[in-house]
Amino acid sequence: MTRRGFVLSLLSGSVLALSGASFLRKYTEGGMRAPAFIARAGDYEGEIASLIIAGLRELGINEKEIAGRKVLLKPNLVEPRRDCAHINTHPLVVRGALEAFLHMGADQVAVAEGAGHSRDSMLVLEESGLATVLQSDGIPFVDLNYDPVYTTENLGNRTKSKTFVLPRLLQRFDILVSMPKLKTHHWTGVTLSMKNLFGLMPGEFYGWPKNVLHHQGISRSILDINATVRPHLAIVDGIVGMEGDGPIMGQPRHVGVLVMGRNFPAVDATCARIMGIDPTRIEHLAGASGWLGPIAEKHIIQRGETIAAVQTPFRLIERIPAQRDIHL
Repeated sequence: MTRRGFVLSLLSGSVLALSGASFLRKYTEGGMRAPAFIARAGDYEGEIASLIIAGLRELGINEKEIAGRKVLLKPNLVEPRRDCAHINTHPLVVRGALEAFLHMGADQVAVAEGAGHSRDSMLVLEESGLATVLQSDGIPFVDLNYDPVYTTENLGNRTKSKTFVLPRLLQRFDILVSMPKLKTHHWTGVTLSMKNLFGLMPGEFYGWPKNVLHHQGISRSILDINATVRPHLAIVDGIVGMEGDGPIMGQPRHVGVLVMGRNFPAVDATCARIMGIDPTRIEHLAGASGWLGPIAEKHIIQRGETIAAVQTPFRLIERIPAQRDIHL
């Protein structure tokens, strides 16, 4: 199928997709429980690999689970800006993750991204400083916007899409790790581990900045992608985050944490609370509750630091609808 035919087939249902929030089926979290790990990390010069290894162990992930496996790291690369540590996942957090997984016996670690704002992921890779890290460590990078693809069923069914086009690279790796930045977002309130999976979707099919997914409804698309791909682990760079008009135009906010977990709604709800944001007021998190995972604080088993110990309320912009009335 050509990209034009693909886009037209998806847009045929986009009006219905934008017709409200009735897609948020109500589930009870019931007996759902999931751990989330918070580590203090004051700056990017510390022993990040050691913190990640400690987090993996706290989450019940040991060498036996990692040994011989192929691990794919998916950072958040948005803009080609080396001077703005609050926009892209920091290169030293990515290095810490790849060192941690190799230390625990991973057969291979690679990094991949399909930048949404820039058509050239390689330019963002270079200008963010991550290319230098990967080259020095001999780690391969794949631009998911142009990788060969396969078609799979949409297992979420919150949008009108019956199928998704995904990079074939996902079929060659055993463990997918989402590595977002701790940021606000002018359309979704926050952008964390779940939203970061937009970067898996190839721009050759979904456009820039993944416009087809936007037309289908961003929150719906986030839920569908997460339900279909079923990622394995989140590692959130919250050392320096972004507040205000994220995910690009906001201001840096030092928080000094890494947040990790297997369950993405639980991780993102924890991150939201650290930011002083009510996760039940974030549409895609409310939609994930009781389906993809728990977001209620009482259902999240806190490891490492407490939320209260590291909570750093982020500045929000009331004139931005997605950021209105979402403070805790």
